[in-house]
Amino acid sequence: MTIESDPSYPAHWEADVVLRDGGTARIRPITTEDAGRLVSFYEQVSDESKYYRFFAPYPRLSDRDVHRFTHHDHVDRVGLAATIGGEFIGTVRYDRIGPDGRPASAPADEAEVAFLVQDAHQGRGVASTLLEHIGAVARERGIRRFAAEVLPANTKMIKVFTDAGYQQKRSFEDGSVHLTLDLEPTAESLAVQRAREQRAEARSVQRLLAPGSVAVVGVSRSGAGVGAAALRNLRDSGFRGHLYAVNEAITRDLLDGVRAYPAVGAIGAPVDLAVIAVPADRVPEAVAACGEHGVQGLVVLSAGYGESGPAGLARQRELVRQVRSYGMRLIGPNAYGVINTAPEVELNASLTPAPMPTRGRIGLFTQSGAIGIALLSALLRRGEGLSSFVSAGNRADVSGNDILQYWYDDEATDVALLYLETLGNPRKFTRLARRTAAVKPVVVAKGGRHSPAGHVVPDTRLPEATVSALLRQAGVIRVDTVTELVDVGLLLAAQPLPAGPRIAILGNSESLGILTYDACLTQGLRPLPPLDLTTAAAPADFRAALTDALRSGDCDAVVVTAIPWVGEDAPEDDLAGALREAVAEYPGKPVAVVHVELGELALALSAVRGAPHPAPHPAPHPAPSRSWGPVADPAPRVPAGLLSAAGDSIPSYPAAERAVKAVAEAVRYGQWRRATADDDGRVPEYEDIDEAGTADRLAGLLAEVDPGAVLTLTDPDARELLAGYGIRVLPTLPAPSADAAVRAAGVLGYPVALKTTAPHLRHRADLGGVRLDLTNEAELRRSYEELADTLGKPAELQPVVQAMVARGVDTVVRSVIDPAAGAVLSFGLAGVASELLGDTAHRLVPATDRDAAGLIRSIRTAPLLFGWRGSDPVDTPALEELLLRLSRLVDDHPEVIGVSLEPVVVAAEGVSVLSATVRVAHPPARGDLGPRTLPSY
Repeated sequence: MTIESDPSYPAHWEADVVLRDGGTARIRPITTEDAGRLVSFYEQVSDESKYYRFFAPYPRLSDRDVHRFTHHDHVDRVGLAATIGGEFIGTVRYDRIGPDGRPASAPADEAEVAFLVQDAHQGRGVASTLLEHIGAVARERGIRRFAAEVLPANTKMIKVFTDAGYQQKRSFEDGSVHLTLDLEPTAESLAVQRAREQRAEARSVQRLLAPGSVAVVGVSRSGAGVGAAALRNLRDSGFRGHLYAVNEAITRDLLDGVRAYPAVGAIGAPVDLAVIAVPADRVPEAVAACGEHGVQGLVVLSAGYGESGPAGLARQRELVRQVRSYGMRLIGPNAYGVINTAPEVELNASLTPAPMPTRGRIGLFTQSGAIGIALLSALLRRGEGLSSFVSAGNRADVSGNDILQYWYDDEATDVALLYLETLGNPRKFTRLARRTAAVKPVVVAKGGRHSPAGHVVPDTRLPEATVSALLRQAGVIRVDTVTELVDVGLLLAAQPLPAGPRIAILGNSESLGILTYDACLTQGLRPLPPLDLTTAAAPADFRAALTDALRSGDCDAVVVTAIPWVGEDAPEDDLAGALREAVAEYPGKPVAVVHVELGELALALSAVRGAPHPAPHPAPHPAPSRSWGPVADPAPRVPAGLLSAAGDSIPSYPAAERAVKAVAEAVRYGQWRRATADDDGRVPEYEDIDEAGTADRLAGLLAEVDPGAVLTLTDPDARELLAGYGIRVLPTLPAPSADAAVRAAGVLGYPVALKTTAPHLRHRADLGGVRLDLTNEAELRRSYEELADTLGKPAELQPVVQAMVARGVDTVVRSVIDPAAGAVLSFGLAGVASELLGDTAHRLVPATDRDAAGLIRSIRTAPLLFGWRGSDPVDTPALEELLLRLSRLVDDHPEVIGVSLEPVVVAAEGVSVLSATVRVAHPPARGDLGPRTLPSY
């Protein structure tokens, strides 16, 4: 059913979801067209489950039952179904009831809820997912509580309710358990929802990366083409599971030594993963065959989708719908493939020819196949291996968010590297990245900053500076190039985090040491004077100097610089051994090496990752331990001579700037990690906030506003709304004439300010539309005449009079709603210079006290707030409180879609909001606290 056939049909309730075992299902409203599906579904439910649902034997549904369960008004009676392949696997419904328990309509705010899940799908999290979605629907329809009657023996359903995290009451009445759930989201219910989301999405990726069997669909008999290449790479990588080739014209049992079949359905065994390499017009047929056979996931290498234009994008959307209808997940289309180097898997379902990358501790995700090739090559050249690799192509289904969910608790991955062309949903990405960054580094290189043609993923309207700020807030290490992505990843994967910014520099070149020193200052580090060992230094001299630096309490990291020796016997191997010995003896601090034309040294220093880490040596200066999960035994493909005695490589760089950049990013990440561990911040409560009254005011203001329309509040309405959250806006009085201005000043009291409020002059003091410190009537009348003579008639200028406030620093506080990121809080100094330089900082809402403190300190002009050049410091605690109150307002009330407080004068004591603009609109049907869903296409 669609909106066209039934205007009351709530299409926005439709959603694709990931279940507990990693499979997918579609949730949608039950309609009158579902009678046959409902009967078929009920026939497949066991007698025991029917008894639990109806409290009596109920072998079949009557016609009256079918009519009742398929006819809903989507307000007081709602039914949702979870479907796979178009067939029901679970249902849930609610009926609004009054205080007497009988059917009712609004304003009654309680409903009776009941579930039924097919026995074959119980244990997959179907009921808990349906509860999330029916709860969101109920809140949207004004229902605040669910009531449920459950038989005591139905422990699974009782657990669904009790584990949801909602506030609830339980009682035992008439032989059944009576449960009442308060549907208002709580911190616990949100935590439960996100934990389930993480487990489900991580499991769905694991099914793709660790299959027990793989079929390659589209393998040519000649051995040419993408499908044949993928098959060879799987075979030659030593894949540990069962491998099958599929070619509809096959006439023999083997292709390239692999069992071959004419169709997926002809394989007489389960297939976990299918790699599809057929032309785009034949992909739907292949997907259908995989779905019918029970394949769990797909890697679609085929091109001709969103990257090819509007027709391809439509084809891609249909592909996603088809794949999800069978409960599968999809990597691609236009993908380069996936790699998993775990010894029990050895999966190379990609176009990377064998031998595949060696086993390491870095996880790598890219949207671009070309960038993926470049990154794999760079890591290989520098002796680094991978734990897993995903190149998602058009990223129509599985995205970087899913991979982060998997890496979060993947013990094989120490460092997450991502090349992204868009964040898709920045709010979810930063949430997941922040949680992951708390336990392991997340490094991101973001391309597509200018939305190149052919980009097929929905983009955000957030400016690039805002995206960077949100990533920093989440602890993400953002780099500008793929070269920096590799540089930083190598250091983080091989070395411990530095405990601070103090950098020791030593080497056999004074000039190179000075370059390194300058680079450290540029990156905001605190370098010690370089130690010049002179060009005559031998490997033993390097070892002694490095040992002294590592055991010293005066530095937190060491950069070693080296230039070629003069003579035929260049001791590069000896130098590498000497450096490794020092690091092995004192492993508590990171070490990076800068080499000039010493390629053999770089090779000797590198070590393919995968060996156990050495036991940490007590360090004189405390350093954070690398608690990123246990490290497995080395893979058997480690080249001889590359593995260091310490089990870790020492990263080397051909330029000082690159090495120092990597160290600096590690320093900043370590600082964020320690600060987050000590205090992640809190969202404060304020007793004077009137949340209920503000909600009533918004309801009244929006009563006559059409859905989709935006209302800009009048100044009195804006002041009243903000006052409900303790934000006082200094009043202004209109001054349509000089006499009116004088009367206004008499009411407010001198001194006063005279300001124009015409749109083209608003907040433009540089154009002369503001006169300050007017102490008497004469000054006020003279200023009024000057404005009229210079800028135009009073009717055009719309002048107002406002009382003067204590002098301070003029700032701007804003909050806007981005369609993807949600509410974003922004702060900067007022004035043309700040606007021109883009000196504005941003944080996601809800902001914590730690976020607010960091927000005002992260702009380049922040020193002006703290006593620049002898000026008095301003009241930053009051400014932080204002930011937090505004954050609470927009977080509590999604109707508030934009607030601009400009200017906000921050004085030595207190803040004064001189002007406010507030925009409101009807909120979206589903907010950030809504149920789990996959992105829709």
